[in-house]
Formats: sequence, C-alpha cells, structure tokens
Amino acid sequence: MKPIATPPSPVSGQRPAQSLLSVPIVPALLRFALPNMAAMLATALATVAETAYVGSFGVSALAGMALVFPMVMLQMMLSAGAMGGGVSSAVSRALGAGAPERANALAVHALWIGLAAGALSSLLLLTWGPAVYAGLGGRGQALAQAVAYSNVAFVGSIGVWLMNTLASVLRGSGNMALPSAVFLLVSLAQVAIGGALGLGWGPFPRLGMAGVAAGQVIASSAGAAFLYAYLRAGRSTLRLSVHATPLQGELLRDILKVGGLACISPLQTVLTVLILTWLVAQFGPTALAGYGIGARLEFLLVPIAFAIGVASVPLVGMAIGAGMAARAKRVAWTAALLASAVLGLLGLLLAIAPDLWTRLFTQEAPVAAAAALYFHWAGPFYGLFGLGLCLYFSALGAGKVGGPVLAGTLRLLVVAVGGWLLARAQAAPWTIFALVALGMAVFGLAVAVAVHYSHWGSEASSPRR
Repeated sequence: MKPIATPPSPVSGQRPAQSLLSVPIVPALLRFALPNMAAMLATALATVAETAYVGSFGVSALAGMALVFPMVMLQMMLSAGAMGGGVSSAVSRALGAGAPERANALAVHALWIGLAAGALSSLLLLTWGPAVYAGLGGRGQALAQAVAYSNVAFVGSIGVWLMNTLASVLRGSGNMALPSAVFLLVSLAQVAIGGALGLGWGPFPRLGMAGVAAGQVIASSAGAAFLYAYLRAGRSTLRLSVHATPLQGELLRDILKVGGLACISPLQTVLTVLILTWLVAQFGPTALAGYGIGARLEFLLVPIAFAIGVASVPLVGMAIGAGMAARAKRVAWTAALLASAVLGLLGLLLAIAPDLWTRLFTQEAPVAAAAALYFHWAGPFYGLFGLGLCLYFSALGAGKVGGPVLAGTLRLLVVAVGGWLLARAQAAPWTIFALVALGMAVFGLAVAVAVHYSHWGSEASSPRR
C-alpha cells in the first residue's frame, strides 16, 4: 500500500500524531473534550425531543418507548463507546508508533466491523425484538407501539454503527471537532425529520412511532455517508482505501481484542440498571418515580465522563504506540481526576439541594422526597463513578480493558447479591439507594486499582516524538 502523506501540524511542524506526544496534557484534554460534550448534549436533547413527540401519541406510546429505549441505548453504548473505543485505540496506537499505513488499514477493517455489527443488530432486534419487549412486561397497545418504533429504528442499525465507527476512526487520529460537528447536525436533523414524519408536519404524512424512529435512521445514515465520503477523500490524517486493503485477521484481532471485550461493559451496565429498577419498583410508583428522576440526571452526567474519557483515548493510545507508557498513565489519571471533579461537584450540590433538579420534573412532595433520598445517598459517589468511567476509556486507549470490565462485573455482583438480600429482608427504600451508591463506589475504586496495577508497557529507550 502506498504510504499516505500526513499534513504537518500548524503548531509544531510535526505530524499530528507526533505532536500529540508532547502537547501539555490538560489543555489537550479540554480542547478534545469540549466538542464531545457539545455533541453528547445535542444527542441528549434529541432524545428529549423524541420523547416529547412520542408523549403526544398517548400513554401507550410512552410505555412502548420505555420498552425499546434500553435496546436503543445499548446499541449506542456498544457502537460509540465499547467497539468505538476499540477502534480509536487501535488507530491511535498505530499512529503513535509511526505507522500511518497500518492506521489506514485499521480504518478499513473498522468499517467492515461496523457493517457486520449493524447487520447483526438489525437481524437480532427485528427477529427477537417483540419477544424481548414482551419479556420486559409489554402488553397490548404498549407492545404494539414498541414494535412499531423498533422495526423502523433497527432497520437502520447499519447507519448508526457506521456513523459511530467512522467517528471513532477520526477520534483515534486526534480529530474531535469534525465528529462532534457531525453529531450535532445529525441530532438537529433527527429532531426535524422525526417531528415531520411522526407528527405529520406540513406536507408529510403522520406516521406515528414509525415516523419518529425514521428520524434517527435517516439522520444517522446521512451522517455515516458524510464521514465515509470525508475519509475516502483523504482530507484527514487517515484515508479509507477499501478496494486496496485486503482483510487481515491480525488487524481485525487488534480492534476486536479491545472492542469485543469492552462490549461486555455496556451489557453489565444495562443489566445493573434493570436490576435496580426492579428493586425500586417493589416499593411502589412513588419510589420508582423518584429513582427515575435521579437516573435521568445520570443520563446527562455520564456523557460528561464519556466526553472526557474519549478525549483521553488518542492521547493514551499514541503514547502507548510510541513507547511512552508513563505519559499514557499521566494522561489517564489527569482525565479521570478532571471527570471525577466535575461529576463529584455536581453530585455534592444535588445531595445538598436536590430540588434544583427534582422540581424540574415534579411538584408532588412524595416523589420529590424519594428523589431527594436518592441524591442524598448517590450524589456523593458520582465523583467515584466518573473516575471509573473515565479510566475505562483511557484503558481502552491503552488496549488494557480487562480490569475495568471486571470492575463492572464486581459492581453487578454487588447490586445483584445486595439487592437479593435487601428484597428478602424487605428493607426500607433508602437501603436500595444506598446500594446504588455502594455500586458506584465499588466500580470507581475497582477500576482505579486495576489501572494502577495494570502494566501498560515498558518505556522505550528512544520513544518516537
């Protein structure tokens, strides 16, 4: 394969991959994280708008959306976080090692993995989706609405997987701005198209749940097409040369040994949430509503840790590739402490003044009291949870994700066993919220210990700069 010339950095005159080996860590993290935060916020707002559209269809539609939402979130966590992290890790390590040809080839292999994973997601959810939603308690009109949304949403799984995969390729090269801009535009398009087709704006037919789901499918597919064209055109550090790149098992393994193992983590997260939701539901709708308000905040806090963690991946991966393991660890801990500080301060604020959040969703005193009880226990531990999440992504960059995955397993066991004991003892509701806090603390501390003792490689005698 003909080597691809890499444009010089306007700052240092070095190639971008090499310049990232010497830039100050905190400014680089902030420069990478802020566009990611904007993109994640836009995605969250698109989800809120989509929920508002569905709410106009009635209670059955909202119930159906609640059944499908865990599968939609799981697909996003798998494609953007777990496998996406594996893609960014492999690309950044290749660039750090001064091997742009390998990075280009890895980008092509990532494309094939995204295609295959998207096709598999469509096959599984179109075939087994109705049974899954029925198993989660869907009945009657709620189940029918869930299937109507799901059958359209997961037809477009290839678009979602390709968009997230190709964005991860660019992030692995240190390009955070373009993927973030694409995600922002995709979110705006999703809101507009979903509203037009779902609610029947202007000349468009009112397609209901199927129309709302079509907004995501069309917008994500357009985003994937743009990123593909951009990488094919060779306008970035990397270039997709699909026809000139034969499949190689070693390159597939380089991505899958990290991304495939990391896919266990989202599955554990979803299972943990389902267990906690079931436990809280045993105490009635008031406790469940309060927990739901608290969990809704977590959906906004997790993207903050995600944005900072993903920002660390190219910095860590390139340092590992260049034989600079000590710098890689410094990047990881700096990012983790930054995420922990931001989430920790927010958690402490809400533990002290929960009404700042709960009054946005309810004026009913019993529900607000249940949410306040949740924040009283869980809020002080958001910092540790953010620490663990951010280190998980840094470990992806280093290709050493086994420890953080085991930490997620430990959290799942704590929640499952602790929940079983509390259910048997018919304990008070506050004990479940204390269990949530314990799970967060166990996860954060376990990931920190795993990263501290994990060997990220020996320091090269003359690292590439």
